[in-house]
Amino acid sequence: MTSQQKDNLFILVKSLSKSEKRQFKLYVGRLGGNTDSKFLALFNLLDKLKKYDEKLILKSGIVKKAQLSNLKAHLYKQILISLRLNPLHQNTRAQIREQLDFATILYHKGLYKQSLKLLDKAKNTAVNNEEKILAYEIVELEKVIESQYITRSIRNRADELTEQAKMLSIQNTITSKLSNLSLQLYGVLLKTGYAKNDEEYQQITTYFNDRMPDVKISEMGFREKLWLYKSHLWYNFLVQDFLTCYKYAVKWVDLFHENKPMIRLNPVFFLKGYNYLLESLYHIKYHSKFKAALSDFQQHITTNKLLPNDDNVSALSFLYLYTNKLNLHFFEGTFKEGLPLVDEVLDGIKEYGNRIDAHHIMVFYYKIASLYFGAGNCKKCIEYLELIINNKSLKMREDLLCFSRVLSLFAHYEVGLDYHLEVQLKSTYKFLLKMNELHEVQKEMIKFLRTIGDVYPHQFKREFVKLHTTLKQYEEDPYERRAFLYLDVLSWLESKIENRSIDVIIQEKFKIVKR
Repeated sequence: MTSQQKDNLFILVKSLSKSEKRQFKLYVGRLGGNTDSKFLALFNLLDKLKKYDEKLILKSGIVKKAQLSNLKAHLYKQILISLRLNPLHQNTRAQIREQLDFATILYHKGLYKQSLKLLDKAKNTAVNNEEKILAYEIVELEKVIESQYITRSIRNRADELTEQAKMLSIQNTITSKLSNLSLQLYGVLLKTGYAKNDEEYQQITTYFNDRMPDVKISEMGFREKLWLYKSHLWYNFLVQDFLTCYKYAVKWVDLFHENKPMIRLNPVFFLKGYNYLLESLYHIKYHSKFKAALSDFQQHITTNKLLPNDDNVSALSFLYLYTNKLNLHFFEGTFKEGLPLVDEVLDGIKEYGNRIDAHHIMVFYYKIASLYFGAGNCKKCIEYLELIINNKSLKMREDLLCFSRVLSLFAHYEVGLDYHLEVQLKSTYKFLLKMNELHEVQKEMIKFLRTIGDVYPHQFKREFVKLHTTLKQYEEDPYERRAFLYLDVLSWLESKIENRSIDVIIQEKFKIVKR
């Protein structure tokens, strides 16, 4: 039986809004013969089901088992056609493609002048909206038509089209090279996280420099600049140069503010730009700018009329807003005050679960676990960490898996689960060795947890001071310091040494360095 999570048709039906369902039924009803069609009956049944049940579908008598696959494929196609006709999904890019389709139909009917007129209009729209790949495709069709039917409407028409094709080809090549580089760097970031040593740093830097095309910013359009800034941002994230990340994130966001119509056409990139601006500010500990940018971002997603009102934008807005709302509490050390966000995040995961990838859901779980750890509720912390540690299908962000295990060790120690701690120590040590993640910070923490059980209670403080002194030297190390990005172990140790809660320690530090 196909599972609910894997049945694409069921997921598509459940993603439809009330207005989209109503439009689909109106679309089907345009022809009288469709009102009793099998695919409409299947649609109505799937709409009522809470989870996908193939046995129930077959029992309904709508379709025989041998025909079910074809009927589902037909229904899937009809829903997409209906959605394409919905004004909500008619953005500029879709309109250009539609004009290109119409022009192609006119060409095949031999109505060359009408086709060329439509293509010229579509090309201007494409160029004005930085849709240069579409513009190139239009020019290529214009060349085909002109080669078969000389309109004589413009002198040197062949030279003009050839020059347009050449310029668009050069620009698209630059965009393609930059987008390929950006995607590859982003893939490395998701897979392994930050550079762990000089060797990885050199590999990433060489890879970046070798593939960065020779470009002049003054000759670049919106799209080329966007991919250029993204490439630089991913590279600097990988090498942990967060100040430069901030510089390129600002350029990314400002690019949209300078070209406001691009927000409607590229809403996902607009939202991502703000998210990485906030992440950069979080890493460089610039609280006032972080808080202002978060407020600005929240205002955009609630009031900016240029942002489309669609499911993708809603899901990403939730993801980025709540990720950074949680980060604000980590910034300020207000863990207990952040706990009400947990239910809001879990509700969002439930609502947008099919639109948010598993990796980002696991990041939410890690942040929730960290929130509970900071608030002193280590049992809840362990509960959420186990959702990550026991997720055998998670293939990305090795560093997330590693630090989830390390935080779990500290949480087990806090609640006195000695037997569980010993089992965790062994499995974590093996896991870190296997993942090539066993750095000095992790080694020292595991060594500490291994020996603390043999230390008398009155000697605990001495051991905490010793570990704090050892780890403090790694705080500014370019490769070891990343451990402190995920787990503020120094503040935890200080809370043990001073016999105060970790949130109070972090709040005091925040007041000292606040800017």
